[in-house]
Amino acid sequence: MARHDRSGVMNVLVYGAGAIGQFLGAKLALAGAHIHLIARAPVVTAIAAHGLRVTDLGARECIAPGITASETLIAAKPDLVLLTVKGAATAAAARDLVAHLPAGTPVLSFQNGVEAVGRLHAAAPNLVALAGMVSYNVVQTEPGRVRRATQGWAMAQRAAITERLLVIAMRSSLRLQLRDDMPAVQWGKLLLNLNNPVNALSGLPLRQQLLDPGYRDLLADLQVEALRALHSAGIRPARVSPLPAAWLPTILRLPTAVFRVVAAGLLRIAPEARSSMLDDRLAGRITEVDDLCGAVIRVALRSGAAAPLNAALCGLMNRLATDQYLTSEQLRAALRR
Repeated sequence: MARHDRSGVMNVLVYGAGAIGQFLGAKLALAGAHIHLIARAPVVTAIAAHGLRVTDLGARECIAPGITASETLIAAKPDLVLLTVKGAATAAAARDLVAHLPAGTPVLSFQNGVEAVGRLHAAAPNLVALAGMVSYNVVQTEPGRVRRATQGWAMAQRAAITERLLVIAMRSSLRLQLRDDMPAVQWGKLLLNLNNPVNALSGLPLRQQLLDPGYRDLLADLQVEALRALHSAGIRPARVSPLPAAWLPTILRLPTAVFRVVAAGLLRIAPEARSSMLDDRLAGRITEVDDLCGAVIRVALRSGAAAPLNAALCGLMNRLATDQYLTSEQLRAALRR
């Protein structure tokens, strides 16, 4: 279990180590950090037997050294916690962390949406909640084996502990930026993540889904609705992809042949990549649709705007059978109803 180390090596606890958590932990371990993961039983078993195997974009697979893992947390004194659970599990995770960690432990939330840090602070006020964001997709090919499938960066709120993290990240080619505008960054990422429920309902790999003009047009409508709500609320989302946030709907509506050229960076996606929301649907787990579309609805209500399409998508995700997928035409028709 991670604990303070007088040698100066950073001890990092990754809590809720799904694909993203395993990838971040592996990259930091390759740079010399001491990493302990709290993960599901299949991941813990696989790491104990074979280690954590990681593949970065365009690189060979390697085994991250010295990583340990367990299903439950015991008393520990890590230098930093990376919180990578899904949004609905934030409060429960915070209570577990409070019960086992010293007051003042920094917890860096690498979670989707814009509300996780607020939930973390509310449930664990004696811990130091910090905002983070990961803009790329990571695929869990099997327990204890992960692969980064798209381009992008990890971003974190600037603080003394994240300055230390940045030094470690630079040793491992973990692309990390420190930011002073994390709320804007999180909204910029949320605009991209509005594709997650679309992808989850399509049942398709990300690249294949994004090359379908019908799905792209629907995503553009969701983003336009979100951008209007943000404008009404005085929020300007940051640019977290090769394209400025305000351009995204226009780019998505381009003919596919043109879209392939203009959005070439966005389309550099491994063939097997898909949203984690699709994985959650397949496993029958609660999805993050409320953290994404729900956040758009809430900011719209606060500013006197409306988000009917995001509301319809929330409702559809919550009532559709987990093994039911829709073409872009079927999805558009279902949302109209």
